[in-house]
Amino acid sequence: MALGFTALGVTRADARPDLPGRLDAALAAGWHGDMAWMEETALRRGHPNALWPEARSILMLGFNYGPQSDPLADLARRSTGNISVYARNRDYHELIKGRLKELAGLLARRSGAEVKVFVDTAPLMEKPLAEAAGIGWQGKHSVLVSRDAGSWLFLGAILTTAELPADPPHPESCGSCTRCLDICPTNAFPAPFRLDARRCLAYLTIEHQGQIPVAFRAALGNRIYGCDDCLAVCPWNKFARATAESRLAAREDLRAPALSDLVALDDWGFRALFAGSPIKRLGLARFLRNVLIAIGNSADPALLPAARARLADEDARVRGAAIWAVRRLEDPDAVAQLAARHAPVEPDPAVRAEWTAPLVSQEP
Repeated sequence: MALGFTALGVTRADARPDLPGRLDAALAAGWHGDMAWMEETALRRGHPNALWPEARSILMLGFNYGPQSDPLADLARRSTGNISVYARNRDYHELIKGRLKELAGLLARRSGAEVKVFVDTAPLMEKPLAEAAGIGWQGKHSVLVSRDAGSWLFLGAILTTAELPADPPHPESCGSCTRCLDICPTNAFPAPFRLDARRCLAYLTIEHQGQIPVAFRAALGNRIYGCDDCLAVCPWNKFARATAESRLAAREDLRAPALSDLVALDDWGFRALFAGSPIKRLGLARFLRNVLIAIGNSADPALLPAARARLADEDARVRGAAIWAVRRLEDPDAVAQLAARHAPVEPDPAVRAEWTAPLVSQEP
């Protein structure tokens, strides 16, 4: 396809009447964590016609963002930061939205129908709709799987008032495979096809606003933005190809950036490094929180001075993560001296408790 899309399918706007019930069950279980916007938009999210009553058909499109190498291999490089494949270059939202608008404009001109385009920012359940449109199926890890692109597929949607012939839905094709469930470092899947975001490292490093719970810090390893484990292990990836879009291919400086460089970033440096990247939306404080947890997992004593330098950071999340990193890397006598110096003047009780709290706790 000239616009770079690798998959296209059509479904009716009313093809998934089961979605409101599935969404309500997930929200009732609390699996959305502190993503309050999911509750706030639940009525519109559950049905495309609640978002746009006039919509009759939905074109679901997929855009391949396959990596050039196995992202699981990067987990062994403990003194570097592991960034999710999708965020190693430009933010995909604007790239795909622009091309969706081109295609939607063509449809509108030829059919006279109204159109609206969406890329992951509106209350629309793209993955089950893509399954209904036949371009893939939701795997046991809840992510869309394609026979051609494996788990590496960005999704975009064009809603239209046109009555278009619908494609048959794609059958679920995971079979007895449970690799995506078995590899999860935090057991974030309460059952196949169900994800509890509160235990998901992607959620904890990207969406979660507070400090990362102690129970999941060691499991974080060197992941500083997202987690690709369940995607990367999928056997269907053997048919996937590296993305042909240069703006989605990994930047060399984001393949395996040194934790020592990242932890030293100030606000200006952070914004400069991640200009045009989805990582920029994290903000410096949450980014440093993630980096410091990775430093604590590095077993690299050369990173200790950089962690100690963040003990006086202005943000409590950064200070708390720095304490954990220092305690993981420093000898006990030095930790006691640092605690005596910093804990008495620490204004945040939760951060003050980091000096004596267990470094590893039982899972919640």
